[in-house]
Amino acid sequence: MSKNHRGTGLRSLPSHGRDECPVCHKTNIKVLYEVEIDGQKVKVCKFCNAAMKNKARKEAPAKEPSAAPAANEAPVEASAAPAAEANEAPAEATAES
Repeated sequence: MSKNHRGTGLRSLPSHGRDECPVCHKTNIKVLYEVEIDGQKVKVCKFCNAAMKNKARKEAPAKEPSAAPAANEAPVEASAAPAAEANEAPAEATAES
């Protein structure tokens, strides 16, 4: 895995990639991660980048509640079919006797 946010890649950036984070306002911190905030692409520190990704990850399942019940219904139908087959098997065995 490459380490894009260390060493030689940073030497070409002004101040070696260090500036003030526009989100948390820490100074002299590496601002290397591009994110879109209010329609603008800005560079933020890794802590704010992780916080934004975690927040988005937690909000994503809340937006898709309709997909979850559909997934839950499928196993119920599948479990009902084997139960019906199990009930038919003894009936056939009694009919043969």
